[in-house]
Amino acid sequence: MFVCVHGNRAAEVAAEFAPAWEETDAETAVFDASPLGKLYGGAQGVARAVAARAGSAAGVALARDVDAAILLARNTTGVIVARDAAKTLAPLPVESIAPPEMLAVLEMWGIRTLGDLARLPEPGLASRFGEEGLRLLRLAQGRLGRPLLVRRPESVYEDSADLEHPIAEVEPLLFVLNGLLTGLCARMKADGAAIGEIGLHFFLDEAPDHRRDLRLPVPIADARLLIKIVHADLEAHPPQAAVRRVEVKLASVPPRRAQHGLFEPPVPEPAKLELTLGRIRGWVGEENVGLAQLLDTHRPEPFTLAPHQSPHAAAQQEAVPTPRLALCYFRPALRARVAFENGRPKRLDAPGLRGRVLAAAGPWLTSGGWWNSNRSWDREEWDLSLDNGAICRIYRAPAGDWFIEGAYD
Repeated sequence: MFVCVHGNRAAEVAAEFAPAWEETDAETAVFDASPLGKLYGGAQGVARAVAARAGSAAGVALARDVDAAILLARNTTGVIVARDAAKTLAPLPVESIAPPEMLAVLEMWGIRTLGDLARLPEPGLASRFGEEGLRLLRLAQGRLGRPLLVRRPESVYEDSADLEHPIAEVEPLLFVLNGLLTGLCARMKADGAAIGEIGLHFFLDEAPDHRRDLRLPVPIADARLLIKIVHADLEAHPPQAAVRRVEVKLASVPPRRAQHGLFEPPVPEPAKLELTLGRIRGWVGEENVGLAQLLDTHRPEPFTLAPHQSPHAAAQQEAVPTPRLALCYFRPALRARVAFENGRPKRLDAPGLRGRVLAAAGPWLTSGGWWNSNRSWDREEWDLSLDNGAICRIYRAPAGDWFIEGAYD
C-alpha cells in the first residue's frame, strides 16, 4: 500500500513515516506504507495517523497503486482509502490526467470521467493514441504499477582532523589521512557509491593553505588504493610547511561495473593503472604524462597532453566505425639522409629505417607562427612508402637537414 500526501508539508510528513519517499512535486510526496500496517492497526489507521500530521487542509490517499494514490490525494481533501482503485478513481474528471491534445478527442467521444475512460477497449485506444493512450487507460483503471521514484538526499562525504602538534613529514600525515579515508570509504560502500574525486585541504603553520584536487579516471572505493594515490601526489606536491589541520572531501559517483570475458586476456585494473601513472607523474612531471588530444592547428606535432580524456573526445572515438590510419610521432625526430631523382625522393636512410621509395606524396610547404620566434616553423614535408612496407613522413628543416617525423601505423 502506498500513501500520498498533498499539501504544504508533504515531504516533511513523508519523512516522519518512511526512510525513503518520492517527491512528485513541491506539494506531493508518496511513500510505501506496507511496513506500518501492524504498527497503526491496518490501512485505515495508517491513513488517519498521516492525516493527523499533515493537517486538515492536506489531502491524504492510500492505494495499492502509486499513481492512483497521487491522483486521489491531489483531487480530494481529507482521507481516502482506496481498496478498489478503479472504482474510487471513476468519478474524477478526465482533465486530471489527459493532456490538452488528447482531451479534445476524448470530449468529442463523450468521455468525461476516468470511469468512462477505463471502459474503453485497449486496441481502439492504442490505435488512436499509441502507448500514451494505453498508459492513460491503465492509470484510469488504477493498475499502472510503476515503482516509487525515490529521491534520496545527496550525501556529503567529508571529514576533518585537528592535529595536536603540527606535522611536517609525509608519513605521519598519511597515517591521519588513512583514518579519514577508511571511514569515508566505508560510508560510501554502504551507500552503494564510489569515489570520483578527492579534495584535500591542508591548513599550514605560518603559510598559505595547501589544496589538492585529485580527479580519478575510474570510480574507486578501496581505501588502501586511495591512500597510495594520495601518497604519490603528496610526494610530488608536498605542503610547504607543517600541517595543523586536515580536511578531506570525496565526490561520490556510481560504482564501476564491468564484466570480463571468459576468453579475453587479463588486463591491468584501471585503478592500479592510475596509481602507476601517479608515481610516473611524480618522477617526470605532470605536464609530461597524459592522453594525447588533437589541436585545431597546422603546426608540427598538433597535439597536447591532457591529464584525463574528455567525454567529448571519448564520444568522438566511439563514433568512429572503422580504424583510421595513425601517425606515430618520433620524439625527437630521426635525422635521415634522402636521395632524390628528378626532384622526388628515391631512397631513405635513417637509424632503424631505410629502404627504396616506392611512392612519394608531396611536397607540402608549411609555415606559420612567424609572430612567435619560439614556435615558428617553415618546412617541406613528404609522405613516403618504402619497399620494406614502412610508410613514414619526412620533412626538411630550414637549415636543409632532413628528419623522419613519424611512421604511419
